Amino acid sequence: MSIIIRNLSYVHSDKETLFQNLNLSVNPGEKIALTGNNGCGKSTFMQIIAGELSPTGGTAIHQEPLYYVPQHFGQYDNRTIAQTLRIDNKLEALYAILNGDASEKHFVILNDDWNIEERAQAFLSAWGMDGTPLTRLMHGLSGGEKTRIFLAGMELHAPAVVLLDEPTNHLDSAGRQRLYDFVKRTPATVLLISHDRTLLNLLPAICELSPTGLAYYGGNYDFFKEQKDIRLNALQEQLEEKQKALRLARKIAREVAEQKAKQNSRGEKAAIKKGTPRIMMRTIKNRAEASSSKLKDVHAEKSEKLQQEMQKIKSSIPLSERLKTNFNASALHEGKILVTAEEMNFQYPGADRPLWKSPLHFRLRSGDRLHIEGNNGSGKTTLLKLISGELPASSGTLIRVDFSFVYLDQEYSLIRNDRTILGQAEHFNHRRLPEHELKTILNRYLFPAATWNKPCLLLSGGEKMRLAFCCLMIADNTPDVFILDEPTNNLDIESIEIITATIRDYMGTVIAVSHDKEFLEDINCIESWGVFNR
Repeated sequence: MSIIIRNLSYVHSDKETLFQNLNLSVNPGEKIALTGNNGCGKSTFMQIIAGELSPTGGTAIHQEPLYYVPQHFGQYDNRTIAQTLRIDNKLEALYAILNGDASEKHFVILNDDWNIEERAQAFLSAWGMDGTPLTRLMHGLSGGEKTRIFLAGMELHAPAVVLLDEPTNHLDSAGRQRLYDFVKRTPATVLLISHDRTLLNLLPAICELSPTGLAYYGGNYDFFKEQKDIRLNALQEQLEEKQKALRLARKIAREVAEQKAKQNSRGEKAAIKKGTPRIMMRTIKNRAEASSSKLKDVHAEKSEKLQQEMQKIKSSIPLSERLKTNFNASALHEGKILVTAEEMNFQYPGADRPLWKSPLHFRLRSGDRLHIEGNNGSGKTTLLKLISGELPASSGTLIRVDFSFVYLDQEYSLIRNDRTILGQAEHFNHRRLPEHELKTILNRYLFPAATWNKPCLLLSGGEKMRLAFCCLMIADNTPDVFILDEPTNNLDIESIEIITATIRDYMGTVIAVSHDKEFLEDINCIESWGVFNR
């Protein structure tokens, strides 16, 4: 076995159990995707396998060389690229030998890897980091550049086991394609975490991590989704059956209570006619009330049990099915020209040339649904800021009519980290809704009372996305344009399904920057504008 997981458990320092008693065996050469909602412990699980964390209980065993590409890279900022690639010792040994130091220790460290520097530079170049010095610090590099350095190291070392945690998060289309090709051709054992459905469909097995443990599906993501849909349909049928049973139980309870009340009334009247003593009448009445109360308790217990069963089923239904957000249609008539650019270009202060080699010409019309594409650094986000009016054009003309927009980026900056969930909602309460209505909307977006004082800083990407839509609904703010800048980067698949359904059903203008092809297709952003700065 390449990886053997036995009874693996992890408990946070605050005593909260993240997962427990997980078991998994991964055969040599097997390729498995690990999925699950944000916060379920996927990254922690992988860090334990990589040896970055110690489990609370159980074991994670791998006997073959392992290479780990983490999701976050801040801990490497003070290292050089050579140190990050774990070749700094070999390079030092190589330079020492070339400078005349023939000590045996240098030859042992180098291990006949005489072209280590050339190979490292070749793989860096293949991943779009051509000419990057190996002595450069990781600090100051973008997330995409750091990811590409780690992926270059993956090919450089050619390990037997590869662990990848959200490797496509910061990659452009060219980088994603190279990763797809690597995953398809590598003989290595691969365990990866990703929300990139194109990547997930390349792997022949899916493992889902949830509060109930690990569930193995012998098929790619499309197969996994089919199985989940079958289960969802079964859950919804069970929920409907419970709802019918609850309605019937309540109806029977009402009817029995009415019959019992009539029976008690008749008995009381009969006793009066017979001249039953008052003390006996009180006893009869008490017995009748006790009998009615007992009968009421029986039916109440049955209803309570059905409600508990319904709640359990509801908690198993995905968020994307429980949460539906429907914005009104844009008030702008379709086809209205919103933005016109002629010979437009932009130059950042201190830059020696404009951002784009060729000036841009375009017209944005109401009702357009378009995708802005280009490699990392080509100016896609800058173009969005020009369209939204956040930046002025440096040259040429850029004419904007008045239109409302909502800008959703990968950090969901609409949400202020220094506010609580309730405070964020109150900030958008421009309509002065009563407090109970505000809290009802929060509940609808799956933020119950226990979460209202939680700082937004602690929210996951998916939670911030839900809160952003919740705030827009509170403000009754249907924008003329949704501007989406890599909105799915930090979301789990379930959250991606929520934003996909929301934007797909919205009747208005959508401008999206994204490398997630399936997301773009699902929200009908078929038209593409390409931007290039070279």
